[in-house]
Amino acid sequence: MAPAPPRHLLLLLPLLLLAAAPAGADDLVAELQSLRARSPSGVIHLTDTSVTRFLSAPASRRPYSVLLFFDAAALHSKPDLHLPQLRTEFALLAASFHDRNPGSGDLFFADIEFAESQHSFHQFGVNSLPHVRLIRPEHSTLAGSEQMDQSHFGRLADSMAEFVESRTGLEVGPIVRPPLLSRNQIILLGILFLISIPFAIKRVIEGETLLHDRRVWMAGALFVYFFSVSGGMYGIIRHTPMFLTDRSDPDKLVFFYQGSGMQLGAEGFAVGFLYTLVGLMIAGVTHLLVKVESLQTQRFAMMAVIAIGWWAVRKVIFLDNWKTGYSIHTFWPSSWRIWNHPH
Repeated sequence: MAPAPPRHLLLLLPLLLLAAAPAGADDLVAELQSLRARSPSGVIHLTDTSVTRFLSAPASRRPYSVLLFFDAAALHSKPDLHLPQLRTEFALLAASFHDRNPGSGDLFFADIEFAESQHSFHQFGVNSLPHVRLIRPEHSTLAGSEQMDQSHFGRLADSMAEFVESRTGLEVGPIVRPPLLSRNQIILLGILFLISIPFAIKRVIEGETLLHDRRVWMAGALFVYFFSVSGGMYGIIRHTPMFLTDRSDPDKLVFFYQGSGMQLGAEGFAVGFLYTLVGLMIAGVTHLLVKVESLQTQRFAMMAVIAIGWWAVRKVIFLDNWKTGYSIHTFWPSSWRIWNHPH
């Protein structure tokens, strides 16, 4: 007959069985809340192991939703993906939700990094970034979770909040963004401003400020003109990239996109440069060249201006036709046509 086990092992047996049992719903929620409390932004960092624990559990033990941001540190240097900016906006979204719903166990925000969690990327079927998934209790598989559409990245955290509210029924509230300047910085700037007031008044009286320098006004006018004709404001409003990566060759950059549905920043700056170049040449002819006494110099400069101007206008017309298909036709006055005159 085998000897009976020691008494202290019998006492520890229930505890060992409890530890080996799968965690219940309340335990998972409490653990996620603890991880969220340790994160400065409220975004929980997940790995392959924690994805299995928190997201692969049955729905009966997963009464919460998780909004998961997929990240890849190796791609942060690619400007067309905007991953660092989107990750920052995702953190603002999480912080705004937690401010409005403190202690909530219904929705958690998390991120995952490709280099350390490639298995999870494969399970979700993620093959391109940016990528955000909403895993709800009714999702039985990770691949069956709901992907955030690319349109919800357009207005950053604000459009992400609309996606969360429409899918979960939870209210995110207004996105709380940190101020541009801290309280101490504002106080320091205020002190410097007060100190500079007497010196500024003295320079204004003597007419020695930048506002009295016509070169500053001229440079400002040129900047406004270039910014206007190059579509700079359009790029800021639409968040258009300066260039794209060629899909067929990732090492090649695309600066000009054929098609009227999209405009890259490089396109606008190129056309704006040509417009500004022609404008500067016309200004030089009308204000500077007329003061030159040498007739030969005037003629040579005019020929150069005409040649460069013809080249610049031809380039603009060519780019417009290549991008939109619109072409400019030459029309001669009917009075110039010899065959219209009676013989």
